[in-house]
Amino acid sequence: MLIALIARDKPGALEIRTENREKHLAYLKETGVVSQAGPLLGDDGNMCGSLVILDVEDMAAAEAWAENDPYAKAGLFDNVELIPWKKVI
Repeated sequence: MLIALIARDKPGALEIRTENREKHLAYLKETGVVSQAGPLLGDDGNMCGSLVILDVEDMAAAEAWAENDPYAKAGLFDNVELIPWKKVI
């Protein structure tokens, strides 16, 4: 099951993001369920959120993955959406 995780950072949280980026990137690689991922960018070109496509068994697995993301544990996100997604292209 493909799930799109769309997360928006808390305002003024770029420092939290940069301080936890290496742990977050390691988590993406070591969990083995990330199909695609990258930061959302603001008008100023700075990272302000995340888009992660998860390939997981079910929504519960996506929720567990999201809760254990180092960014989430650091309190980076203002909100997180998990949305079933279908790849077309």
